[in-house]
Amino acid sequence: MRQCNAELGQTGSRFAPLPDKFYGAGCSTTNSVRLERVGGDHTEFTVTNLGAVACPLANSFAGWARYGVDRAAQQILGSPLQRIETMGSFACRNVAGSARRSAHARAEAIDVAAFVLADGRRISVQSGWNASRDEREFLRVIHRSACKRFGTVLGPDYNRAHEDHFHLEYGSGNYCR
Repeated sequence: MRQCNAELGQTGSRFAPLPDKFYGAGCSTTNSVRLERVGGDHTEFTVTNLGAVACPLANSFAGWARYGVDRAAQQILGSPLQRIETMGSFACRNVAGSARRSAHARAEAIDVAAFVLADGRRISVQSGWNASRDEREFLRVIHRSACKRFGTVLGPDYNRAHEDHFHLEYGSGNYCR
């Protein structure tokens, strides 16, 4: 855990380590942090609505936010990133329609709903996926970028349950939809 926290600190992110908790029924938050801000090239980005996040996931998320999202926002939309709005991280629940525990039950997944730019624009996954050319390009570029950093990435083209967010899951797999 110390090594992961040290690596996360080197990203310029602000976070607080959390104590391990075991909730029973296959749900736990171990080696986790509360991620408050993510470091960027020139500034920090706020991240909303996050609870416990497994430290390795937080590291992947910090890299994606800085190198994938912020840089794409600047190049494609002409404005840097200011905030990432999420639908949360830890939730003791199953994968929808199954008896298998979700990665959210281990704080190993984050659902991202929208991005707010420094110029005030808010690009949501739901409305932007099929919106203007620039918004579509931005969301598709950052979706592909996420696929390089996370084991599982699900978005609007996966199924109806993911039409309004990107599901970013820590792991060694390479499932990108």
